[in-house]
Amino acid sequence: MKKIIVIILLSVIVVSCNNLDKQSKASFDPEQEMENIALVLEKYVIANERQEIELVKEIWAPDTDIVVIGTNSDEKLIGWDQIKDALQRQFNTFEETYISVRDQVIEINETGNTAWFSEILNYNYIYQDEARQYEGLRFTGVLEKRNGDWYIVQSHMSIPGSPD
Repeated sequence: MKKIIVIILLSVIVVSCNNLDKQSKASFDPEQEMENIALVLEKYVIANERQEIELVKEIWAPDTDIVVIGTNSDEKLIGWDQIKDALQRQFNTFEETYISVRDQVIEINETGNTAWFSEILNYNYIYQDEARQYEGLRFTGVLEKRNGDWYIVQSHMSIPGSPD
């Protein structure tokens, strides 16, 4: 009799765990979340073009351990304050920024709380009255969903090298 009760209890536990796993996977709409993430990334482009630090602040997690790896070999920014300061310096020197995005890829983990992306940017701007551009910048990063909103928590931007 005890063996039957143990077997029944184990069966109930296994079925419950399977149902919880299915519920957690089905508790979000992947297509909707991908659209939400794409909107955050678009908002980031718009914030950079308009040079609106407050709009950028809405996109980045306000944490002290978020990370940006930039295009310079020594460019590693840790925490929102360092990121904000670097962006403000850029905004103070660049004018008429225009950014186009292509080849965007967004993926989401199965629980729907973490995502990663990659995209190619063409970055055009005026610096000291001279038109400049970076073609084919590679931009990647990680986002976290917190209290229903997506925030960037890590990014990396690189300039493609010329083929040898």
